[in-house]
Amino acid sequence: MVSSKFFAFSILLLSTTVVNVTEAQEPLPKTMVLYLQETLKGPNATISPIIGLTGKDWSFHQFGTIFAVDDAVMLSPNQFSSVVGRAQGLLVVSAQDGANVFVSLSIVFTNLQYSGSSIEIQGVSRQSEKYREVSIVSGTGKFRFVKGYAAFQTIFYDVQTSHSTLSFTLTFQ
Repeated sequence: MVSSKFFAFSILLLSTTVVNVTEAQEPLPKTMVLYLQETLKGPNATISPIIGLTGKDWSFHQFGTIFAVDDAVMLSPNQFSSVVGRAQGLLVVSAQDGANVFVSLSIVFTNLQYSGSSIEIQGVSRQSEKYREVSIVSGTGKFRFVKGYAAFQTIFYDVQTSHSTLSFTLTFQ
């Protein structure tokens, strides 16, 4: 008798919790356009090679080179606009001819209505193509269980400073 009441109470409590969590989730936009600011050299570099093949140049075109990434994420392409998060993760030159880079990034929001949430991005980026797509495989917080794709485009690159700006459009299912 006691165990059946406890079971019924547990089911009621669980269903109430699930309903409250589901109702609290606000709808996501269908797309978001954000901008990454990358610096490859100097004391403020946001991408750094961490390992590569012995005796080879550690570069974006050398198979086996692995990079750590910590790029600023912004709402506009202006490098002085407000930072809304960080793109943190790894890039691996995964093609023997150096044409492709495997991307594994977390877009970690630190500002605005998505603060504390993240979007997980993964896939192969074809470096020589202007338009590149990778998968959105999941997320946390307000992006929990999200799926879709991210389209990257380099919109600015300064050879002198090794600074670039990339736009990325996140499209959610």
